Amino acid sequence: MQQSFEQRLASEYQALSTKLRLAADYVVDHPVDIATRSLRTISKDASLSPATFSRMSRALGYSNYEELRDVMRASIGQKKGSFTDRVDRLQQEHGQGQQDFLTSHFLACSDNLQSLGDSIDRRSLEQAVEHLHKARHVLVVGALGSTGIAEHMNYMANFISDKWYLVGRMGASLASGLVGISDQDVIIIMTKPPFARQSIAAATEAREQGAYVIVITDTHSCPALAHANVSFIVPTDSSHFFSSYAATLALTETMIGMLASRGGSAARDRIAIVEDRTHRLGEVWDG
Repeated sequence: MQQSFEQRLASEYQALSTKLRLAADYVVDHPVDIATRSLRTISKDASLSPATFSRMSRALGYSNYEELRDVMRASIGQKKGSFTDRVDRLQQEHGQGQQDFLTSHFLACSDNLQSLGDSIDRRSLEQAVEHLHKARHVLVVGALGSTGIAEHMNYMANFISDKWYLVGRMGASLASGLVGISDQDVIIIMTKPPFARQSIAAATEAREQGAYVIVITDTHSCPALAHANVSFIVPTDSSHFFSSYAATLALTETMIGMLASRGGSAARDRIAIVEDRTHRLGEVWDG
């Protein structure tokens, strides 16, 4: 599967010059304009020269700006049917767009899930899960708003494997959690704006020690992406004052499900043991 514009940008953003970053940011913020308006008009609105957009396109691996534009057109075309139909239906049902918060928030979450499903690179996902399967240890880092998702992912993973660990949890030392990490290990970094310092530091240190770094974020400008072996840009649009983690949760659940399918009898036996002990230790209500 050909990489999307967002995937290419995520891997190359930190290496771009200031002007090329501005051009790339404009493309991200105005995909419809890029797909439908002339380069001359885009350049005028962005206050950047046409040559800057051309250089940015080549820096991201496109032969020219027109190829990038075609990619954006195809991406919008994929989204238009499902998103437009859903909006039209909701507008009819809720008085020409006068939706209550429940409706608008659920719509945003649904759109995020649809967008993730349409844009995610399946090959990168398979590659990430295979590295998780073969790793000696898997470390999970998630601070601030990402804390709960990181803990939930680790909780699920511990049903099928004993090699998963949360790093820097509840004030624990980040440094001590990263001692001994090597190219046999995988670290998962979850971070979204405002970025937690410890998450960026963990990505930097892990890559320097040779670990395989997986970064889950929602923007191509995330500093941790410069250290990622593989990354996932997850949509978080929301009518809430807070970014939505619905698509992030779906991604982590998908990764653990794919990992469980690779675990065979060992994973199945461990789940049985964990379930038995939760009952014997009285951790769950038996009625």
